[in-house]
Amino acid sequence: MTLTLVSHVLCPYVQRAAIALAEKGVPYRRIDIDLSDKPDWFRRISPLGKVPLLQVDDGTGPVALFESQVIAEYLEETRGALPLHPADPLERARHRAWIEVASATLAAIARFYGAPNDTALSREREALAALLARIGAELGDGPFFGGDRFTLVDAAWAPVFRYLDAFEAIGEADLTAPLPRLGAWRAALAGRPSVRGAVAADYPARLLDFLARRDSALGRRLRDAA
Repeated sequence: MTLTLVSHVLCPYVQRAAIALAEKGVPYRRIDIDLSDKPDWFRRISPLGKVPLLQVDDGTGPVALFESQVIAEYLEETRGALPLHPADPLERARHRAWIEVASATLAAIARFYGAPNDTALSREREALAALLARIGAELGDGPFFGGDRFTLVDAAWAPVFRYLDAFEAIGEADLTAPLPRLGAWRAALAGRPSVRGAVAADYPARLLDFLARRDSALGRRLRDAA
């Protein structure tokens, strides 16, 4: 069986899939595409035109799986020797619920870096801080969300903290500072090999360039600083 992960270099949802593949020890090929100029072959196999997309070929022809959580659940069901979900059904459901909150937090981050002016930026900063406080209140002693074991909810939240790294690099306050357990979780995820390997070495610079090119409060701050 061969697996091909179709990716965009900055997509946080691709990172989720890449982290799950690495944690499972699954070999795969990765292809980066330009979402502003999608190749025809990608348009044919992606109903939503989004990444990540995982092509699975078991010898009878490739099957396209799309949406990061669908990909992660497929890996969980087919590579169960290294489970990334809790065994208990209630705890598993709780993890899945907080994966949804991770997606909502990524949406809040997009609103934050797209805020057109300082007033909107302040409003979106408060909304983002409130979501981080909610997840922070759920954390135990760590180092990961559910304790000692790295799980899919950790994979879902790791890309969130990469954005915070970029925001802090351009002068934003550390929103995890008032939440020691959240900060410790962030550090544990940053040190995980699967998380580090989910992006290229030039990812931080690419992300800052993406932010600088936006017509937003943060974009103007970056351009002014340059």
